Amino acid sequence: MRVATDLVKFVEAKEASLRALKKRTHWDPWPNPRPGFGEALARGRKARGLGVIAEYKRASPSLGDINLGLGPEDAARHYALADCLSVLTEEAWFKGSLGYLGRMAFAGKPLLRKDFIFDPLQIRETAETPASAVLLMVRLTPDRALLAELRAAAVEAGLEPVVEVFDRGELGLARDIGATLIQFNARDLGTLKVDAAKALALASQAPPLPGELYVAASGLSAPGDLARAAEGGFGAALIGTRLMRAADPGLELAALLGGLAGPQA
Repeated sequence: MRVATDLVKFVEAKEASLRALKKRTHWDPWPNPRPGFGEALARGRKARGLGVIAEYKRASPSLGDINLGLGPEDAARHYALADCLSVLTEEAWFKGSLGYLGRMAFAGKPLLRKDFIFDPLQIRETAETPASAVLLMVRLTPDRALLAELRAAAVEAGLEPVVEVFDRGELGLARDIGATLIQFNARDLGTLKVDAAKALALASQAPPLPGELYVAASGLSAPGDLARAAEGGFGAALIGTRLMRAADPGLELAALLGGLAGPQA
């Protein structure tokens, strides 16, 4: 598999778990209905001008430990105002766990599994959890055939694929495989620097097509950031670090939402 140099360390960190998945002979898909991820974001956009995904992220390569003391259940309660929840399940670099999805499902919100997914077996693994959606990164799987295979596997498993892009070329590839939930990451995974203006410019240059919903991710730390995302064509925003660093993530989320203009038609 061809992988961008800056992502090799993340792929290598998944090798042990992938070997274990390859040895499995039995799978137990989640038996209960999965709440609609895209539908929830669309409702949020209609109600307040922007759908909101609140993220549970305990650590990251750029920041180190963020908040190891906030448990997944408490985070889910704090995030009551969010439309959906994003859950970091990568263990080595983000100190996540696949089990966090099950521990946050009680909140009844659609869950996004955020991890480094590059093998169809990881889709089958995700389908055993209550996740409604799974993140696919064009930067991680730039091969069209593989990316299309992963998207098809997700859809077949009843999961909504959220396809992450960083530039115009990646957006074209995401569209080519039929992605409709497209996440723009403002963070350069090579330098780890955030350029929210670049993501806004890209969305402006290539506005969403009918049926597409753009998600803004990274660098959203002030009420004005959410307002600019909504004005720039994004239908939803993912907020993580700002909330995880707050003394009261729920109050912080409410303050951020206060900067939105209001419902959209």
